Amino acid sequence: MNDEKIIKAIKEGDAAAIDQVITKYSRLMWSVAGTVLKNAASRQDIEECVADVFIYLWQNPDKYDAKRGRLKSWLSMIAKTQAINRYRLLAKHNEAPLDDKMFARQLGVMEGILEEDAKRSLTAAVRELEEPDQEILVRRYYYDQKPKEIAFALDLPVKTVENRLYRAKRKLREMIAN
Repeated sequence: MNDEKIIKAIKEGDAAAIDQVITKYSRLMWSVAGTVLKNAASRQDIEECVADVFIYLWQNPDKYDAKRGRLKSWLSMIAKTQAINRYRLLAKHNEAPLDDKMFARQLGVMEGILEEDAKRSLTAAVRELEEPDQEILVRRYYYDQKPKEIAFALDLPVKTVENRLYRAKRKLREMIAN
């Protein structure tokens, strides 16, 4: 079946048509949503985004316009939008926890090289940083988020995030050295 026939069948309530779409495009939708939500969401969040794409199609088949592109592209756009919305929601409600040992490991410091005193000093220094510097640092080195992802989550320009990271690391060095 071509895209227009599939949409027509879905408009008529044909469950087999939506099943065909799900079978054909699930992997692609998973890939699109997973790319957006990488390192920010659980597997369940990605699954919900993919399910939301197909629910949206089932409830709104008339919003697809074959003249503007293929069904595959339209569904991919919906998946990306759903994932971005989920990412924003997660970013608003999640604060990055600060686990002393895990934070030191994520900074690339091998276990055993730093003594417990040094780990405590590092964690204490990070906690002394003001927001959003503390959150930016934790997101970058604890959650391994890229500056672009951090900027998106905190609604800041990427350059601001990069500058704050640079200054926060410089300030940490000074605090630990003293």
